[in-house]
Amino acid sequence: MSTKYFGTDGIRGTANAFPMTAEIAMKVGMAAGVAFRRGDHRHRVVIGKDTRLSGYMIENALVAGFTSAGMDVFLLGPVPTPAVAMLTRSVRADIGVMISASHNGFQDNGIKLFGPDGFKLSDELEAQIESLMDRDLGSDLAGSTELGRATRVDGVRDRYIEFAKRTLPRALSLEGLRVVIDTANGAAYKVAPEALWELGADVVTIGDEPNGYNINRDCGSTDTAELRRKVHETRADIGIALDGDADRVIIVDENANEIDGDQILALIGEYWHSKSMLSGGGVVATVMSNLGLERFLGDMGLSLARTPVGDRHVVMYMREHGFNLGGEQSGHVVMSDFTTTGDGLIAALQVMAVMRATDRRASEVGRRFEPVPQILKNVRYKNGLPLEEQQVKEAIEDAKSMLGNSGRLVIRPSGTEPLIRIMAEGDDQAMVKKIVNGLAETVSKCAA
Repeated sequence: MSTKYFGTDGIRGTANAFPMTAEIAMKVGMAAGVAFRRGDHRHRVVIGKDTRLSGYMIENALVAGFTSAGMDVFLLGPVPTPAVAMLTRSVRADIGVMISASHNGFQDNGIKLFGPDGFKLSDELEAQIESLMDRDLGSDLAGSTELGRATRVDGVRDRYIEFAKRTLPRALSLEGLRVVIDTANGAAYKVAPEALWELGADVVTIGDEPNGYNINRDCGSTDTAELRRKVHETRADIGIALDGDADRVIIVDENANEIDGDQILALIGEYWHSKSMLSGGGVVATVMSNLGLERFLGDMGLSLARTPVGDRHVVMYMREHGFNLGGEQSGHVVMSDFTTTGDGLIAALQVMAVMRATDRRASEVGRRFEPVPQILKNVRYKNGLPLEEQQVKEAIEDAKSMLGNSGRLVIRPSGTEPLIRIMAEGDDQAMVKKIVNGLAETVSKCAA
């Protein structure tokens, strides 16, 4: 479905440039407010954000749009994306909004929308909102006596912290564990360290001094160098790296080695399966997840269902087919018994719960399978998708023939940036490297 504003994860772009302008944000508020105004009750929307400078601009524009549609707005301030999803349901809001560009730099921002059930909107609802954004909504807006009000809400962080803690067994304590938490100077800079401390951990915090510009800069789940150094320096038992809106996580073990989303899915999936807690007969992941994960699950008689990239696709498949665990290699981990979207903090808590239950270190529980050699390269393009070029199509077919049944090839445009992502994996690392380099060179020539 072709869309003008919405991408794979809401609306995203450079702040103060199309489509991330105050004007567009106000139109989103007006259109979504009209679309979700059902019945005669006072309608309400909750709005959270991360720590980007542009969050103030987008937030105020959304408030103007929603209140003009007659919706009461509850402003949550900086909170994780999963907190917005949880609170949308908890306070019986008609819609939830998160202002964030996730793992992107501060110059970008985005708008993610949640329905009253706490799930991200379907393609159909996004298309409906898009069509309303391009219409004159004057006759659909609230009258002067029916305008909405905007209120800043206190205590939101405490509610989310208690929610996160309740996902663990009541008797479980993190006492004796030294944990380094990197909050990416983002939305979880207060809630994540506090939740860990309340659970008894000895907490060392980095990436917790947001200034509007430093979100995800040399920190967080996309850059774990400082976290790995800190884990080594403090002799910590585990390191946790969140991204800007805390819906994804990368773990670092006591030896300062990374544990990615695929390994986390393997760890939780194996443990839940042993406790008869895993639903659906397997795990849901995307086309980017490592072939090693698929083989690991298969050895236990479990399936790996693959979806297109994006946690929204993962969640949709989980809901339709009865799975309760899914996610992405990048660190989105969705546990539908607890949440409606990826939650980095709760995923990290589940990893530590397994460590406690098995009395094993992070390095012992976190390396569940040997990854198949996998190489990913990004090629930037300017005008038109180079994947449509005949030369690129022929190169792709040749690469698939070389891999045969011993590997996989995934080539796709990014949903958030003008990039072509080229990923190949297989047992022969030299061949995989040759394939990716050759394809990258061909795509680059056609993208010039």
